[in-house]
Amino acid sequence: MASSHRQYVVFRIDNDEYGADINKVTIIERMATITRVPKTPPYIKGVINLRGDIVPVMDLRTRFGIPEKEADDNTRIVIVEVSNNIGFGIIVDSVVEVLQTEESDIESVSGFTGNANLDYISGVVRSGDRLITLLNLEKLVSELITV
Repeated sequence: MASSHRQYVVFRIDNDEYGADINKVTIIERMATITRVPKTPPYIKGVINLRGDIVPVMDLRTRFGIPEKEADDNTRIVIVEVSNNIGFGIIVDSVVEVLQTEESDIESVSGFTGNANLDYISGVVRSGDRLITLLNLEKLVSELITV
């Protein structure tokens, strides 16, 4: 029986909040040493060794054109796994909460055009007076794999 409840790990990048499907988040790590990989786009920060697994890491600030900032005590790497058991990390400024919402409360962004970043957005949900942008992790990882 399909549930209409959805849960998202909500994290902050600059002044904006984003959500990732909790079923795709495997672990949240403190900032780790990242080994740069030559000839990758600037938003691919490199790879980390996560308990013996080599995991590529993407900086969403850079990917979305937001100025970089120095990592601090709140900076996290959210490790996600999408189709075909592909894992990757995304650097976020901080993790805020786990949000539970109804699927019917998710609004589409398909009416917006002219912004390439919208490919990575699956919808927007309102939580009180906040708007949380829901990320399409499959689209993010497909970009990561094609580099």
